[in-house]
Amino acid sequence: MRKEFFIIAMGITAVAHAQSEKTAYDIELNDTEVVGTRVPLPADKAVRLVQVISRKEIEASSANSVNDLLKLAAGVDVRQRGGFGIQTDIGVNGGTEDQLTVLLNGINISNPHTGHLTVDLPVSVDDIERIEIIEGGASRVYGSQAFAGAINIVTRTEQQSNVGAHVQGGSYGTFGANGHVAVKGGGFNNRVSGGYSRSDGGTYNDDFNKGNAYWNGKYQSRLFDASVQAGLSTMNYGANTFYGTGSDSQYEQDRRYLVAAQAEYKGKVHVPVQVYWNRSLDHYVWWRDRPEDYQNFHQTNVYGANLNAYTTWALGKTAVGFEFRRENILSTRLGKEIAEEDQHKYKVPGRDEHYRYKDGRSNVGIYLEHDILLDAVTISLGALANHNTAVEGGMKFYPGVDVSWRPAEGLKLFASFNQSLRTPTYTDLYYNGPGLAGNSQLKPEKSTDWHLGVSYANSFIQTHLKGFYRKGTDMIDWVRYEGATVYTTANSDIDNIGAEALASMNFTDLWGKESVLQRLTLSYCYNYKYRVNKEQTANYASRMTFLRHKFVASLGHRIWDRLSAQWDFTLKNREGEFDNAKTGEHQTFGTFGNLDLKVQWTAPRYTLYVQANNLTNHKYYDFANIQQPGFWFMGGAKVNFNL
Repeated sequence: MRKEFFIIAMGITAVAHAQSEKTAYDIELNDTEVVGTRVPLPADKAVRLVQVISRKEIEASSANSVNDLLKLAAGVDVRQRGGFGIQTDIGVNGGTEDQLTVLLNGINISNPHTGHLTVDLPVSVDDIERIEIIEGGASRVYGSQAFAGAINIVTRTEQQSNVGAHVQGGSYGTFGANGHVAVKGGGFNNRVSGGYSRSDGGTYNDDFNKGNAYWNGKYQSRLFDASVQAGLSTMNYGANTFYGTGSDSQYEQDRRYLVAAQAEYKGKVHVPVQVYWNRSLDHYVWWRDRPEDYQNFHQTNVYGANLNAYTTWALGKTAVGFEFRRENILSTRLGKEIAEEDQHKYKVPGRDEHYRYKDGRSNVGIYLEHDILLDAVTISLGALANHNTAVEGGMKFYPGVDVSWRPAEGLKLFASFNQSLRTPTYTDLYYNGPGLAGNSQLKPEKSTDWHLGVSYANSFIQTHLKGFYRKGTDMIDWVRYEGATVYTTANSDIDNIGAEALASMNFTDLWGKESVLQRLTLSYCYNYKYRVNKEQTANYASRMTFLRHKFVASLGHRIWDRLSAQWDFTLKNREGEFDNAKTGEHQTFGTFGNLDLKVQWTAPRYTLYVQANNLTNHKYYDFANIQQPGFWFMGGAKVNFNL
């Protein structure tokens, strides 16, 4: 078995071109280069644990969105507000949606407006080659906002020119279709895709329609690689009681535009560089049939550039890097007030309204890292010097150390210490609406992370066990002070401790392709958050919730000939409580399980499938007062032809 990797970004991750597939969590890949540091390292010498959801598992799963795929990773908390990835919040290792950096082919697409919109993606599940999950803060590698972890979504690079289509439909008037065209030749590789889906929704005011279009073009030569990507996504959806119980007919419209370019010179000194711009447009209304009563318009524009350089010499591998990122917002509610005589300059696109508020901030980061590679030990030392114009005190330093020791073939012990920073979102700072009020005096969040673990892998089994502790200073939480009627944002010291275990077994490697059992993955994660100073809770109630326990079991097996089945079971226990607006009862989130099944017939040029989500028809809550749909049935077909 052999996989070839090349770097697509400045020290974030790598894209795999596989001649054969391994398991869903492809952690150990000897004879390849992967990146959990600023410098690409051979996988058997890597210092960070990177979980990977491969293309093979994506095709086997019953996932309809990236968010559904991430449910299969024990260390990832996926909190749904609606089906099919419509406004889903994602956290890693006890972190919130605002504490996660999301990348598309190594490009940071995180949204400074709010983490609720971060995973509004211009790609569909069919466009994705793999998803890489990096758990734990490491600002010195992924940038200042990589507070609790990072998720990199890597799109497909075709091995030859082809065209494909995918059509599906099912419960609640759900329908979707997407397709792609890929052209390869002369060092160039282009893939264009697009899709549309809609549904009446599984609960009240939970309907949606969404579309996406995406292009990724690449060029490769012996000394130079380059790529360009451009994307558009649009989402329109009923928002039920997403932002408050005072209205169950909320509605939201989101648009995202993305353009990015990357290049790398591959001489003695490698020089990767990237530039990017993305724009998000958000329109939110409190009453769907009376938008004039209360509505918000927001526009964010983010542009940035990254320059990295690394080389190998007698004492190891050394990298230096520079990052610039600018985040601007125009809004009818968030930011600093625009002078009334100037508001006419800031018209809401396609509307008669004008933005009345704006804000902006710039972030500059300087990176330095050195990696020492010995026969059985790898040590990665690095630091980020970072300055954000919204943070007082000038340049601040965030160091980190990652160490791995390999005492035997396939066995690795690893430990890490890293510090991180997160500036508040514009919602944290400025939001003022029904039941909620931001706080413009918020301090940035700061954390110190320790990780300790062990992993083992061979052709049949891949396992890991790890523990982590995050010491959080000035963490941002929504609280309601005694005597107040609204929740507001506030800083407090909150620590997070947890552990994670995984075992993934590939039976086809053990017994051959005709094995009835194909793959079994079992994983578990435990998290616990607590306030360091208990007196902080004396005069307010907190909205803080977190996933304390999560267990995932995935089983793939053959039924007959080309017919196979995939079972995915998740069991969650969420800490927190709320007052049910419909029943008036005070209740906890509690423990709930979810079982999904997909049965498919896989041929070389087509795939037919049926799937059922939430087979037990269990009604549960990821968010207060937002009940999730019960049983959901889907069926579909995929075709693909080489050109």
